[in-house]
This record gives sequence, C-alpha cells and structure tokens, in this order.
Amino acid sequence: MILCCGEALIDMVPFTTGEGGAFRPCPGGSPYNSAVAVGRLGVPVGFVGRLSTDFFGDILVDRLKANGVRTDYIVRADQTSTLAFVRLEKGKEPEYAFYTEGSADRSFRQEDLPAKLPDEARCILFGSISLTMEPIASTIETFVRREASSRVTSFDPNIRPVMIHDRAAYVKRLESLMACATIVKISGADMDFVYPGLDRESAMKRVMAFGPSLVVTTLGADGALAIGKRKDGKEFRATAPIVDVKVVDTIGAGDTFHAGFLSWLEMNGKMSREKIASLSEAELSAALFFANKAASLVCSKRGAEPPTMAEMDALKA
Repeated sequence: MILCCGEALIDMVPFTTGEGGAFRPCPGGSPYNSAVAVGRLGVPVGFVGRLSTDFFGDILVDRLKANGVRTDYIVRADQTSTLAFVRLEKGKEPEYAFYTEGSADRSFRQEDLPAKLPDEARCILFGSISLTMEPIASTIETFVRREASSRVTSFDPNIRPVMIHDRAAYVKRLESLMACATIVKISGADMDFVYPGLDRESAMKRVMAFGPSLVVTTLGADGALAIGKRKDGKEFRATAPIVDVKVVDTIGAGDTFHAGFLSWLEMNGKMSREKIASLSEAELSAALFFANKAASLVCSKRGAEPPTMAEMDALKA
C-alpha cells in the first residue's frame, strides 16, 4: 500500500460561461491528486491528513472513497477547507493563489498521526505546499523521519514560490528531507528554484549527494530521466519517451507521473529500498514509461483527472 500524506484542497479552476469567466471548484492538492491516481490504477492506497467537516471537505473525502483510497487515516475537523485559485495561460505553468489561514489540512498536528502503520504500507509519498506551512510541515517531517528506516519514502517538492517567505530556510528543510528520502521526484522548474545556475545533470547529482537511492525528473517533450545509486555506490540511469497526446491542460501532470511511477514499483514487487537500488535499467525505463503514459493521459483531460488502468491499456504507444 502507498500512503499519500499532505494537503487536500479545493482548486478553483477557471472556465468560460456564456456570461464571462468563472471558477469551478475541483478537489486537488498534490498528494491528494497522487492518491486518486494510485487508486485509479488499482493499487492499494491511503491518504494521511486532516480535512474539514465543511461541504468541501465532504467532497474531498467522497472522491477519495470513490477511487478506492482508504480514508481511515484522515482526521476530520471543523476548520475550513483550503482554497487554491488557478490561473491558466497557454504555454505556461499553472499559477496559484492559496487561501490557507486556519484551514484544516494546514492544521495537521503530530497528535493526528497514526500511531502505527500496517506492514502492507510499504511507501509514503509526501511533499508540495505542505512543507511551507505550520504545523503541517513539522508534522510531516516527524512522520517521514519516524518511518524512513522501515519503508520507501518518496518526496516531490512540487514548489510553489508564492508560498515561500524564507527561501534559505525552505531549501534547508528540502535538503534535510532529501537526505531521508528513498526517491526524490523533482521537476526542472523545482531544480531551477533550489539550485539556480546548475544544469539539469548537475542539479540531479547535487540531490543524489544527499543520499536518496533514486532521483527522477521529467524532461518535457524529451520524456523522463532517472539516476540511481546501487548499494556499492555505482550509478545507474534510464530514460523513457513521452506519449504524444493532445494537451488540454497540465493540472495534476506531475502528481500523476509520481503516482504512476510508484504504482509500477508496487505492482511489480519492487517497493523496497533494496529492490529499488537493484533495479535493472530496463525495469527503471519501464517504470518511467508507465509514469509518462499516466501523465500524458491526465494532460488530455481538463483538470486533475488521472487515468484508470483500462485507459492506460487502451493507449497505444
């Protein structure tokens, strides 16, 4: 089972009506989107966090349940749900304005953490804007450090600069979490923010130096690249191409890629620190290609609507 930990919010996505522009409320949040994506691929998954008892919170929980995501690690509270207004412009990354003050997911506390995880929980996925807010950031850091020695931990920074008020402190926290992650999935834009001036290869090597077994990044039209380190310190790597589809928007693409990559590991019996470090280059390339297919399919739809396994199987590539 993969446990996704962090924020769950309502994306206010722009659309046009006969009367002009408007916003449509859609369930979202990076780890939340990943949980839905894993569930749609038929892999056991749960969500860990704190959600509101308001009607937006009900929408968030109902969507998890409808997609096979376990919700017994969710604490409900009478605080409001986080709102994230999205601006979409052709050819650009989505921009966000977040409304988080006093919200339920931001208020996730250490007392809300599950005291013990079942043995079948082999992976914890975490990251994104959760790490820019308290108390949720410290809660997640405590959780990851507590579990890192016994499970795979997979970290996607998914950086939103608008949420960062102290860049130096934020980067320090990211690097400390990279050091206890098995996998770091990091976009080119995130690497440019953390290590400006470094080329892609140098930035990935910088991340590898903190100790993860695998660093994975997407390369836009050039597909995806992963660099790993074996137990004896030897490096291995693989790439995989994208699947060409008509792009509607890119909301949830990185979250779905992350979910697809981890789902491949779980489905193929590779979800452990030892097995990840001993992946063949062919296996690593297959995992990347599976993740690329999932991300391509989500880009062919409006909003974060990850594919099912039936849609994955139907996409010829």
